[in-house]
Amino acid sequence: MSLNLLLVRHAETEWNRERRYQGWTDTPLSERGRAQAAAAGRLLARQALVAVWSSPLARAVETARAIAEPQGLPVSVSPAFMEMRFGDWEGLTVAEVTARFPEEYRQWADAPQLVARPGGETLADVRQRALAGLEELRLAYDGKTVCLVAHGVTARVLILEALGLGLERLWSLEVSPTGISELEFRGDWTALHRMNTLVHLESIAPA
Repeated sequence: MSLNLLLVRHAETEWNRERRYQGWTDTPLSERGRAQAAAAGRLLARQALVAVWSSPLARAVETARAIAEPQGLPVSVSPAFMEMRFGDWEGLTVAEVTARFPEEYRQWADAPQLVARPGGETLADVRQRALAGLEELRLAYDGKTVCLVAHGVTARVLILEALGLGLERLWSLEVSPTGISELEFRGDWTALHRMNTLVHLESIAPA
């Protein structure tokens, strides 16, 4: 059983620019984010995709549509690939979290696998649902190439799993808005062919 997965983080939102924790808050793409999504769609139009999947959050769905439409594909959604739910941190900036919850933020930076916010999820929760969603894709698209638009934490968790690394290594990976990673899953091994590729953004002015 094999699957070639093009894993894309959603494009930029205003909350990304403001460094706010978004989690399950349904934020739209910014103007720059829409340009990023269109650029990703142009690049991935060269790929022979059989399906485009997305988290159901608007910022992911809008990015996925920009990738799916050039290929004449619909966007399928699954809550398995939603962002980590941050509970009482959602809507706060990094600076605000650092000021209000200094010890908890330090733990998030140093040992993210141990963090559990009121009303939120743990990384283990995210891993469980994301891997269940991945298994469904592997069963449904054996031997095919699929694009999945997810989120910063969710994408990192899937890449860590593919590399055989633990959740404590979350911050070892950089996953940028519309960064494209390519994972090949086969039987009992996985290959990482691309990691956070951003070549499609060269024509877009930096923020």
